[in-house]
Amino acid sequence: MTFWLKNRSAWYPLMLLLVLGIVVAILPGHRGWFDVGVYHGAVNFWVREGGQLYDYVRPESTYGFTYPPFAALVMLPMAGVAWHPAIALNAALTLAAGLFLLWTLAGPAIRRMGLPIAYGMGMAVFLFGALGPVRDTILFGQINLHLMALVYLDLVLLGRGSRFAGIGIGLAAAIKLTPGVFLVYLLLSGRWRAAMVSAATAVGATLLAAIVAPDASRTYFTELLWDTSRIGDLGYVSNQSLLGLVTRHAEGGRGIWLCLVIMVLIIWGYGLRRADLLTGFAMTGVVACLVSPITWVHHLVWLAPGLILLVQKESTRRLAIMCYVLLVSCLVWLWSLDQSGPLGFVGSNAYVFVSLAVLAALASPLPVPAFVGSWIESRVAPRLAPSLAPSLVTGRLLHPASHRAVSSPNNPASQWMPTIQVLASAHARHLR
Repeated sequence: MTFWLKNRSAWYPLMLLLVLGIVVAILPGHRGWFDVGVYHGAVNFWVREGGQLYDYVRPESTYGFTYPPFAALVMLPMAGVAWHPAIALNAALTLAAGLFLLWTLAGPAIRRMGLPIAYGMGMAVFLFGALGPVRDTILFGQINLHLMALVYLDLVLLGRGSRFAGIGIGLAAAIKLTPGVFLVYLLLSGRWRAAMVSAATAVGATLLAAIVAPDASRTYFTELLWDTSRIGDLGYVSNQSLLGLVTRHAEGGRGIWLCLVIMVLIIWGYGLRRADLLTGFAMTGVVACLVSPITWVHHLVWLAPGLILLVQKESTRRLAIMCYVLLVSCLVWLWSLDQSGPLGFVGSNAYVFVSLAVLAALASPLPVPAFVGSWIESRVAPRLAPSLAPSLVTGRLLHPASHRAVSSPNNPASQWMPTIQVLASAHARHLR
């Protein structure tokens, strides 16, 4: 309590969280909680009305349930609640998953630096919640953070040497196929026991769904698994995968897509040779976004761990800040209607390039060119924290030119650098 009374700037994260909360509370009117509406409607249509799970189509849209049948079993509690309680349930689980992820990635650094937990976590939640993919996940009522929490639960269990490591990845893969790439990572990194647990969990969950819902399982795995048209338009600007890029700019370019996928897998394999556990997980999440046929903007929450790792290193800190600013900006939507020309190519695929840059930097960290760092220091950083522009780029705790003024306890700006360093620190120490 003394800390809060003596340091007025300690209230900054609370004010920022209040602003973020107001924005999140208002913007869903523009998203309509679309995805949680699909989940709620499909499960009720299946259980209460006796319809076929994959015959459901959300009113005034062409979208229906696209996940494996086991996902519907997990979502069965929605059949027992009305529309608004379903939204509240999804939001509560999303908040819990996000807090778990931030506590896992930033919590040890907060404690190590001696910051009050409420202060450090408050700033972490604000910066995390400001990411465009995280905002969209909340506003659509998506399950991205739920799946991510299951996967990173295994990261914690692996770090502790638990025999249950792999269960989270297996459950996530049974709910949605994309996290199955983490099973491949377990195999490539030689974590055989965890890989077997993960595979057994995924197969067991899928078989359970087949027993409970044989018709839905048969329909999904024999008819719908490869039908991407049910998910959406591959060329839509929100699809920030390699296939989305190729579809928008190279008609009939599946061969180009295959070459790009192979290139990404080679970079991934090269990086895994030297990667610790946390870096391996971060790289795998980026790879999943790139090689998946459809990666909507809200799926890019998987880039967050990579950004946290990159911002720790002086050689990649500028790149991490630049990628973070782009992901906050929602830049790609400027080209939602027209992706023609060189500018349209770069702008409409900006997040694909962000993903490629994060993957390459994680695999083999390289310094960002000096002119890029200068641009961030002179144009971007001053708008975030004017008196800390050089420190934001260099990562120094004190302003190099006037360290006494910035480090003074009476200067509110001095509170910003510890916060930035909190998010720049991951707890790989005990996960290596």
